[in-house]
Amino acid sequence: MNTPTPRRLPFLPVIAAALLAACASGPQLAAQWTDPQLGPQSAFLRGGRVLVACDVADLTVRQLCQDRLAAGVTARGATPVFLGAEMQIATDRPIDGQLLAAARGAGAKAMMVLTLTPAVTQVSQGFQIGIGGFGYGGGGGGVGVGVSAPVGGGQVTMGYAANGRVTDAGTGRLVWSASATTSPSSDLGLQLDGLSTTVLDAARKSGLF
Repeated sequence: MNTPTPRRLPFLPVIAAALLAACASGPQLAAQWTDPQLGPQSAFLRGGRVLVACDVADLTVRQLCQDRLAAGVTARGATPVFLGAEMQIATDRPIDGQLLAAARGAGAKAMMVLTLTPAVTQVSQGFQIGIGGFGYGGGGGGVGVGVSAPVGGGQVTMGYAANGRVTDAGTGRLVWSASATTSPSSDLGLQLDGLSTTVLDAARKSGLF
């Protein structure tokens, strides 16, 4: 009797190569959307006051993120404003609607919010598929799907996904949004720089600045 020859799965090397490429790449713009009413070169944010906020649970990461977002907004010709220290964010509903009153009170034309979620967890000895996400409290910026593989021990590094969106403070209407991901890295500052720059550059290329 002939022993059946095991069937090979030719697509597995392709998947592995794609995962390795993803881990080796820098920040990538995944998708973006612009309100058709805004038009392609609206300059909607240029010269205006923009309330900037980062939606992430960790206070330190939030402040680091907001500093980079504010610097990027300034560099592109708008004036960032911040939430007051007394502002309380409820964790049982999306953040964006809660910021509208503060944005209007600060004379902001728009809000730019960046939500950070864990996207890729990398263990030094392999990879594994996992899903994770966090924010002020379920506000929404898209949960990242990560590929990792614990084979026992090893250093764990996290890659983040970012969802950035611009809301018209006067009407409360979402006018633009974009999503980006970055590779796992132990350098959180480098990840935040890359994600904020990628999202802000996408907004510029869409004509908002």
